Amino acid sequence: MMPLENFRRKTQNDGYRTLSLSGHVGFGSLPDQLVKKSIKQGFCFNILCIGETGSGKSTLINSLFNTNFDDPVSSHFLPSVQLRAQTYELQESNVLLKLTIVNTVGFGDQINKEDSYQPIVDYIDAQFEAYLQEELKIKRSLFSYHDTRIHVCLYFISPTGHSLKTLDLLTMKSLDSKVNIIPIIGKADSISKTELQKFKNKIMSELVSNGVQIYQFPTDDETISKINTIMNGHLPFAVVGSTEEVRIGNKMVRARQYPWGIVQVENENHCDFIKLREMLICTNMEDLREQTHARHYELYRRCRLEEMGFRDIGPENKPVSLQEAYEAKRHEFYLELQRKEEEMRQQFVQKVKEKEAILKEAEHQVHTKFEHRMLMLQEVKLKLEKNKKVLDDEIAMFIEKKANAEVLQSQASVSTPLVSLKRDKDRKNSSFT
Repeated sequence: MMPLENFRRKTQNDGYRTLSLSGHVGFGSLPDQLVKKSIKQGFCFNILCIGETGSGKSTLINSLFNTNFDDPVSSHFLPSVQLRAQTYELQESNVLLKLTIVNTVGFGDQINKEDSYQPIVDYIDAQFEAYLQEELKIKRSLFSYHDTRIHVCLYFISPTGHSLKTLDLLTMKSLDSKVNIIPIIGKADSISKTELQKFKNKIMSELVSNGVQIYQFPTDDETISKINTIMNGHLPFAVVGSTEEVRIGNKMVRARQYPWGIVQVENENHCDFIKLREMLICTNMEDLREQTHARHYELYRRCRLEEMGFRDIGPENKPVSLQEAYEAKRHEFYLELQRKEEEMRQQFVQKVKEKEAILKEAEHQVHTKFEHRMLMLQEVKLKLEKNKKVLDDEIAMFIEKKANAEVLQSQASVSTPLVSLKRDKDRKNSSFT
């Protein structure tokens, strides 16, 4: 037993008492229960592969999981970057793994590469948002929810032997707070070992100088601290992938065969493929999952909830409960709604007044036009009446003239026989004489 003084100190410092058991209880089997439950539920692991077309992404993934995922061949002529996610179910022994591979199709193929990384950022944020929305539901189903959050980003660097491209630095800088980045030199058999080591040193120097935070294998666990510390010194991994087997001696090995020799994929003297597989799958897969949830997702969740108005601490640095934050946000939203409603009402009244003014102006214009047309009509009417009067006078005069002409004509017809008789009489008298 510990001394009474130490016991009291322990109780005061930690706030709890340590007791010893006098017999078997059974909670020592909790790890076994957790293992059984995890095996029954299965595991999920999501890999994001970023790299230019033809950098060896699909071949490496096939080599890592020792299978063929049948990833279709990508074109170099896509107008923008597209993300293609494919999910597979793999089983090793009695462990079921739901593996999702997200490939960045067309990355780095455009002439204007300024926004090539933005679709990738949007995709990662969309997976975080989907998980957050599932968490915020009243009736959640996180146990059966297919978690699509990216656990690791394998960033493929072209083996130029010089330095990182600007696009590489911009992309990794925009992603290092959202995903665990493991830089990889693809097709590392295209440069010599001396050039490769210099290239590795150059890459790490540029990442540090530009403030890019890549994933560091954890060293807090004593069982894996030593190997992880060593592997952190080998970053970035220089890998070669191949699914073809070549006979060397009496056994078949996965390798790439060239006229000058054979590069064995699983030979650590030829490339870092074994190191990558050990660190990514065998040793640190669970840590990558935990880092995604505890670090990257929590950062996204905190920012999103702060955008929604939720805070853990109030203006006076006092803890704020979710209910208080909700009520405060609700009151703020209500006031904002009232303000917008009053603003919309004022805008409506103003628009009505403007419309009334426009209608009155139009009415005045119509009335003015109407009066003008009435005056014109009066003038035309007077002119027509005047013309009518003139026409009536002309008609009366014409009738009068016609009557006089008829009288004259009748008089002329009566006097004409007398004249003719007188002429005949005069003619006869002249004949007798």
